[in-house]
Amino acid sequence: MRVLILSIIFSLFAGSAPATETPSFTVGWSIYVGWNPYYYMAKSGILKKWADKYKVSIRVQRFDYAPSLDAFVAKNIDACAMTNMEALDMPAAAGVDTTSIITGDYSNGNDAILVRHDLTLPQLPGRRVLMVEKTVSQYLFERAMTLNGLESQIRRVKLVNTSDSDIASAFITDTSQDAVVTWKPLVSQIAKTKGVKMIFNSSKIPGEIVDLMVVRTDILNRPDGSGQRFAKALAGAWYETMKLMTTPGPGTDKVLQEVADGSQDTLASYKEQLSTTRLFSTPDSAAAFTTSPDFVQKMNLVRQFVFAHGLLGEHTNSVDDVAIAFPGKTVLGKHDRVRLRFDASYMQMAQQGKL
Repeated sequence: MRVLILSIIFSLFAGSAPATETPSFTVGWSIYVGWNPYYYMAKSGILKKWADKYKVSIRVQRFDYAPSLDAFVAKNIDACAMTNMEALDMPAAAGVDTTSIITGDYSNGNDAILVRHDLTLPQLPGRRVLMVEKTVSQYLFERAMTLNGLESQIRRVKLVNTSDSDIASAFITDTSQDAVVTWKPLVSQIAKTKGVKMIFNSSKIPGEIVDLMVVRTDILNRPDGSGQRFAKALAGAWYETMKLMTTPGPGTDKVLQEVADGSQDTLASYKEQLSTTRLFSTPDSAAAFTTSPDFVQKMNLVRQFVFAHGLLGEHTNSVDDVAIAFPGKTVLGKHDRVRLRFDASYMQMAQQGKL
């Protein structure tokens, strides 16, 4: 009798075993014109709709930019919005194998050099220039000097490392400061100051400062396939949001305002930032850019800058020690040292209507 009772109890418990937990993922984002859509995707329910389709759970978490990178490197989050340069000199340089799954946009005037006293680039050596050092601001500045034949003069410029939270007020209130390099919306704020003018911006180096959604490669390669489902859900939600943001119609401004709310911005200000952003609003344009030979050449410029400034890690002896893989099997660097990968397959699936 006791055996029979135990058998019945076992059968009851076996029949009521809990269902498998839904795989959960966290996406980090920070305030920027090309990343605010992630805020809207979460708030509107678009992301949940796509997550449910692929039987995953996705949480979107806002950070300041530097802490978002730190969280990604520490593996506290699974995916993160960042630039191509930071993807290389933060997670990849730290040994975290990273894959970019969405190429969102490139800066087409959002980043700029502004000056007082009608100064020109050849007059900046020997003068103080405010910027957040070792970021895309310094990259932009050095590219501007190089393109104007002033590469040998770069070391004579007195760079003043200033945080992004302080840089606008530091330049606007201190008229002794000659020049500043930063990004929008700070650029727009500084440009309104009397006697200040812009002398160079990122539209002169199109396709070099690129905004991405990156995922840890080990997440994508999970044996149960949940990482790939996560990536498909992100891509599907992204392109649905892009369509709502860019298709003319009576509801477009409402969507854009809700996207702008992510940075407590006005609709007019957000539209102005979009005007200097090359937004890859369709998967066709994103995939074409990511798979082009031209993008490989742009990334080569970025990796040379990163290596020259010691941003690939203390024990890196060559620019090739942190390699980059592109669609079509092209690799910049040592094939056994690939740490940053550009995967166009999710954009192509969206392009082909296969998500």
